[in-house]
Amino acid sequence: MAVSKTHANSILLFLATMIAVAQANFNRDVAINWGGDGRAQIVDGGRGLRLSLDRYSGSGFQSKNYYLFGRFDMMIKLVPGNSAGTVTTFYLTSEGPDHDEIDFEFLGNSTGEPYTVHTNVYSQGKGDKEQQFRLWFDPTAAFHTYSIVWNPHRIIFMVDNIPMRVFNNNGASGVPFPTSKPMRVICSLWSADDWATQGGRVKTDWTKAPFIAHYRNIRLSGKPCATASSCGSGNDTFSNEAWQTQGLDANGRNRIRWVQQKHMIYNYCNDRPRFPQTPHECKGSRF
Repeated sequence: MAVSKTHANSILLFLATMIAVAQANFNRDVAINWGGDGRAQIVDGGRGLRLSLDRYSGSGFQSKNYYLFGRFDMMIKLVPGNSAGTVTTFYLTSEGPDHDEIDFEFLGNSTGEPYTVHTNVYSQGKGDKEQQFRLWFDPTAAFHTYSIVWNPHRIIFMVDNIPMRVFNNNGASGVPFPTSKPMRVICSLWSADDWATQGGRVKTDWTKAPFIAHYRNIRLSGKPCATASSCGSGNDTFSNEAWQTQGLDANGRNRIRWVQQKHMIYNYCNDRPRFPQTPHECKGSRF
């Protein structure tokens, strides 16, 4: 019996999904580092993890290993209902005062209002590179995959494999870029109602606590290092993994234009009160 190309592609996608699920294991890959008394719980035999927040504490976890470049995927279902004041995170960070950091932060809102997806890139302790978006779906109704690709050339933020933002390495022009400090993957759920929702005007309604966010299907692709000092120089070779040189093809450029034209709500590149002179990395092509 002949198999259509479409059907064959569906089979391949299904098998790839099954492999990803098989690889996902929170027991193996992460350690709960915040949230005693069961606020953070690994569930479903290691396939999922649940974080909760109440008026006394938030919760979080971090990867057991460090990474110097890689691709990091996490499926997340965000806090439903009135999530005002809450922040759910998925980010990479190094250690020390001059740290590097790559941020996905999901800022909750009043019931019926959309989440704000806050992205930022820090290098040598300096950030101020925020872009914010509204998602084109309800992130509390089902799991969606959020991805960070970090290689020596660029950082790509993706949602369900759709690129949302690219931050290129413009180091030759004096723009700092994370290239030498190994990072852990960290996820957390916490309260920041002094700024998170509408600039802090809407506070957390603690009568709705506990607030719960769900994580599953973690995939950490890169060279794992047990300690930050054991990650080498960043010039190590890998087994021809796509993330090492990943960029955007024509389809990716079309998709990111759609996201940025239709769903971006803040771009530091256009904030003249903060940056009277356009930051160098904002000039020319961003993709």
